[in-house]
Amino acid sequence: MTRSSLINKTRRRHPLIHLLCVVALFSAFVFLLQSYFFSGSQRIGNVSREDVETLNSFQSSVQQCVANRGLGLTAHIVDHCKLIMKFPEGTNSTWYNAQFKIYEPLEYTYDMCEAVLLWEQYRNMTTVLTREYLDVRPDGWLEYAAKRIAQLGADKCYNRSLCEENLNMVLPGRAPFHPRQFRTCAVVGNSGDLLKTEFGEEIDSHDAVIRDNEAPVNDKYAKHVGLKRDFRLGVRGVARNMVAVLNGSSDEVLIIKSLTHRDFNAMIKQIPNPVYLFQGIVLRRGAKGTGMKSVELALSMCDIVDIYGFTVDPGYTEWTRYFSEPKKGHNPLQGRAYYQLLECLGVIRIHSPMRSQRKQDWSDIPSREMIRKAHSAAFRLKKNQGDDLGQFSSCKVWGKVDPSAPLPVSGSPDMSETRKKSNYNKWETLPIESLRKEARDHYQAMEGVSLYKMDGNKLDDLVCIRHSDSSSV
Repeated sequence: MTRSSLINKTRRRHPLIHLLCVVALFSAFVFLLQSYFFSGSQRIGNVSREDVETLNSFQSSVQQCVANRGLGLTAHIVDHCKLIMKFPEGTNSTWYNAQFKIYEPLEYTYDMCEAVLLWEQYRNMTTVLTREYLDVRPDGWLEYAAKRIAQLGADKCYNRSLCEENLNMVLPGRAPFHPRQFRTCAVVGNSGDLLKTEFGEEIDSHDAVIRDNEAPVNDKYAKHVGLKRDFRLGVRGVARNMVAVLNGSSDEVLIIKSLTHRDFNAMIKQIPNPVYLFQGIVLRRGAKGTGMKSVELALSMCDIVDIYGFTVDPGYTEWTRYFSEPKKGHNPLQGRAYYQLLECLGVIRIHSPMRSQRKQDWSDIPSREMIRKAHSAAFRLKKNQGDDLGQFSSCKVWGKVDPSAPLPVSGSPDMSETRKKSNYNKWETLPIESLRKEARDHYQAMEGVSLYKMDGNKLDDLVCIRHSDSSSV
């Protein structure tokens, strides 16, 4: 072999040697990564492998639930937290967004870890504005109270007496309602699809029934929506009609979704019904979702939440109400996808015309134990900690009140003759000892602490108020 041919052969070998070296280095790099992530502590970054497996299993269970119950919806897993809800191709997208000049999409992405944390948190929450909350929240009276009063004429309560005068009739000293106070609750929406069923007796069989805004309750619609009326969540625009809507139902509790104002105060003096302000809403122009807030209210009081009249079945072409002409509402597809997700998170149970045709046993919804494990895993992941930080780790502000200290009953400083017959005492002076056992046990498990949201749906922004000396934080 000549010298030149030997040199050429050697040159041809060099690329092969280089390739083998690259492969060896890459294999070593992958081995080191695997050793870092999976050896010893079995962690992926700051998250344990066991937690990731728990969340993956939970996602698979939710995916199967959607396949069984979604009426055409499907769930597609992206990772241990992200999931995409998709409608079938050809779904009629009826909601037009004038701002972006597009129809609503046929798929929506959700963070399941945040969703299970948020909705399980509502099971421990207080969702009514109280005097103790304003006392404990930083600048509660000066700044926040002013945000809950329309037509105040100032951006802050520089005159606290004036703000108290506006809020007294709707401001209990402590939370009038408690987690797990009721076993079953029905949240009744206003959808026209209620007229396709006869859920009336079933709705009335619940321990408590929650209705929205001006939805009528009378013999005309009784077989469709029932007659029982315990709570009503309303926006401030319904004040002018509320006396007629309540129509002598003196025990029905009215909860105002956003702000109180002069019209409401004038209306309140005409009725004996207890009236409160909802706590935990995003205070901004155009905030929507009375139905969703009703679910939040129900979850803060009830073990089981059944929803009716939320237009979740496919095939409709317009937003209808059972008692009036069609009205423009919220994004139908987005709402339907999210409510289906909530059902498969164990938050609600959906009742609708299409679902009424089949046996409802909810056995394909993840078990409470699986949801509890997923919640713990998501909690550690979002907190970026290996250990469970406890049930009060989201408390940003702490306060303490004497549970035996007397507090004024709502409206007592300006109680009209009508309001003197109000049923406030049924709720505001109700001792914990008189609640059902599950509610008493929950109160003990929470160490006598009430949890309030600061604003909106922030997970780590809670005001926590202790009512007992059973333990310290």
